Amino acid sequence: MVAREQFEIELNNIQTSIIDLAKEAGRALEDAVHALFTQDLELANKIIEQDEILDKKELQINEEAILLIAKEQPVARDLRQLIVAIKISSDLERMGDNATNIAKATLHLGKHNLVVHSSLENMKDIAIKMVDLSVTAFEMQDITLARKLSEMDDLVDSMYGDVVREMLEETATNPQKIQHVMQMAFSARFIERFADHTTNIGESILYLVKGESFDLNQ
Repeated sequence: MVAREQFEIELNNIQTSIIDLAKEAGRALEDAVHALFTQDLELANKIIEQDEILDKKELQINEEAILLIAKEQPVARDLRQLIVAIKISSDLERMGDNATNIAKATLHLGKHNLVVHSSLENMKDIAIKMVDLSVTAFEMQDITLARKLSEMDDLVDSMYGDVVREMLEETATNPQKIQHVMQMAFSARFIERFADHTTNIGESILYLVKGESFDLNQ
């Protein structure tokens, strides 16, 4: 097998690992928000335990990409593909952290028959769509899809702002709910950050295709 064919195989393996990691990060967020709404403490603990697996997968992707750079000394687009692999895997690991932090908020709240702000479910749904879109954009190297992540992120940001405002108003009238309000606001913030990271993935795809840096979080 010639060197180029071996490089392509190893690069494809890295890209497949990235797609798998993205899907796992999405499932982690889905489960974390479900645990929050249902006060499922067992599921919350499971999400926290599984975060270590996501961390190890990110580390493995990085090590494989760095080894390939050292071994093949790629240039131009080949090098960008490996740099982008490292950047995207880092964002995915942090997305897993955001889901884990929501699970921790669920544990902080415990079982107290609390009402979760309904917008968190809507924010999560958009964030999950963003993950799916980022995976498709990555697979297709489609910059049009990558740019759409910015529009969706703006919507999540707006919903986050509304949640925080409403939570603050509730604090003013029900100061005894401060712990509940704080955990709701934190959870909304973690979903908003999760969406930001998918936008970062869009920026990485643009860098890969165009060879230039873009800021989709403006």
